[in-house]
Amino acid sequence: MYINLEKLMIYNMEEEYVSLFDYLGKPAGEKLGLEVATAAGKAGEPTKRKMVVNAKYKGPVNMFRREFLNEYFKNG
Repeated sequence: MYINLEKLMIYNMEEEYVSLFDYLGKPAGEKLGLEVATAAGKAGEPTKRKMVVNAKYKGPVNMFRREFLNEYFKNG
């Protein structure tokens, strides 16, 4: 079996960022979003933003590392 270690290392170095909607599978709401963003800030956790435009929401959305969200919701 052949494993391309270079591609494996690059994949592992890339962090996956997801919105709370994508993580939870439903709208998180402003209160939970603020709680998670505050916890991320206190932890020095990097975040990203994306613009969302759909029938129910138009505006910026915070995105968090999936690993951070796993820990937050496991311990939260």
